[in-house]
Amino acid sequence: MIHLEKLVIASGNQGKLREISTLLSPLNIEVIPQSEFNVPEVEEPHPTFVENALIKARHASRHTGLPTLADDSGICVNSLKGAPGVYSARYAGEPKSDQRNNLKLVETLKTATDRSAYYYCVIVLLRHVEDPQPIIADGLWRGEIILEPRGSGGFGYDPYFLLPELGMAAAELDADTKNAISHRGKALAKLMESLRP
Repeated sequence: MIHLEKLVIASGNQGKLREISTLLSPLNIEVIPQSEFNVPEVEEPHPTFVENALIKARHASRHTGLPTLADDSGICVNSLKGAPGVYSARYAGEPKSDQRNNLKLVETLKTATDRSAYYYCVIVLLRHVEDPQPIIADGLWRGEIILEPRGSGGFGYDPYFLLPELGMAAAELDADTKNAISHRGKALAKLMESLRP
């Protein structure tokens, strides 16, 4: 069991910060965004989600001296061999833009017969910067890409990510439902099992 009073979230993404704070609220841990410590952005040079999450967590822990949680997540399309994958946030290049990323993905898949996809999330928790045994949890959320957006909630690729069993896009879900079934929700549920007293 691990006892934490404060936890820095190594992200500047407001949507992620909202989701993570909500999901961790039952543990009574003070969740602090890295922006409160002026932690600069860090490069994410690796081809895998887990390596990038580790780099973000270690970077934030080094700057803050506190336990940190980082996630790396993205959408993986089966017919594109897992792309955009770790490049999901910058799929259409810099500066980051959900709108341009979605337009590029839809254009790429316009004539595809297989538009099955999944969101994937890896969460890393470091107790301190040199933690030799980080807690790592992951989650996967299957769906398919649609060519017309639906819904106004969520962020990222959510308006184009259809959940066939629900007949809804991720952006049509209320926050509680999304947090219960999403890739990030699943990964955080696993992580929380490790943190429970």
